[in-house]
Amino acid sequence: MSTERVQKPIEKTAAQKISKFGSFVAGGIAACCAVTVTNPIELVKIRMQLQGELAAVGQGIYKNPIQGISVIYKNEGFKACQKGLVSAYFYQIALNGSRLGFYEPIRLTLNRTFFPAQESHKVQNVGINMFSGASSGVIGAIIGSPLFLVKTRMQSYSSSIALGDQTKYTGVWNGLSTIFREGGVRGLFKGVDAAILRTGAGSSVQLPIYNTAKNILLRNDLMENGPALHLTASTISGMGVAVVMNPWDVILTRIYNQKTNKYKGPIDCLVKTVKIEGITALYKGFEAQVFRIAPHTIICLTLLEQTMNFVYTVERTVLGHS
Repeated sequence: MSTERVQKPIEKTAAQKISKFGSFVAGGIAACCAVTVTNPIELVKIRMQLQGELAAVGQGIYKNPIQGISVIYKNEGFKACQKGLVSAYFYQIALNGSRLGFYEPIRLTLNRTFFPAQESHKVQNVGINMFSGASSGVIGAIIGSPLFLVKTRMQSYSSSIALGDQTKYTGVWNGLSTIFREGGVRGLFKGVDAAILRTGAGSSVQLPIYNTAKNILLRNDLMENGPALHLTASTISGMGVAVVMNPWDVILTRIYNQKTNKYKGPIDCLVKTVKIEGITALYKGFEAQVFRIAPHTIICLTLLEQTMNFVYTVERTVLGHS
């Protein structure tokens, strides 16, 4: 009798059957839910990354995520803990809607191109997965760059504790219109090169790590498909993203926040930061980054499975998609 193990056939998931627009909608919904929870930590992270900018000795006002939220609450009130939330919503729709929505279509297209003899949804090629993640992330970063610019400046502004350059906007539209009036389209896309580097780095590892972890756990019968599996794979993915993305996140925050031209570009910012503050400056705000990105990734990717299923069900029921 043969004892050879028979692998279970891999069926297409909702993410692989849903339309491109459906993917965009599902990704945007999941991302907005996640950012509602994690925006206060993002606010602290921005300020931690700006304190001690181009100074040999840092200010150290914000020491960790919990203490940072406490400082903001005491000095600026409860409402201030959600500064930039509306801008963050629009940004997440643009960024994560693109990143999470276009990842699967790009991956499947490349799989069909390079592995025509295999079923495209079964192929898990690391190189293709990383390229798909980076490409979809870059698309979102370019589309969402003006929104992230406004969000960063709104979150860095404080009437009581000033860090870096201070720019006051009354809302998303006020921020966008002010920037456009002062710098035109070029002003709206200031720092987009840094945004591409940051998002490309994070996106290139987020979904590949998530999918790889999920497939390993499934293939080895370590876990069954469901919320617990999605949570575990999301946690692993979130930690990987934090490590890879933080240096570029520091650079992006500083370039977006500058009103003058102290930095010529992301590489110039990188060199000046390391030269004056030391290599560890690239991991300023890392505690907040992990504290934010781990739950954000967990909530986003776990909810994405559910929103993909929901949107696909709507498409199948209402539009008759198969």
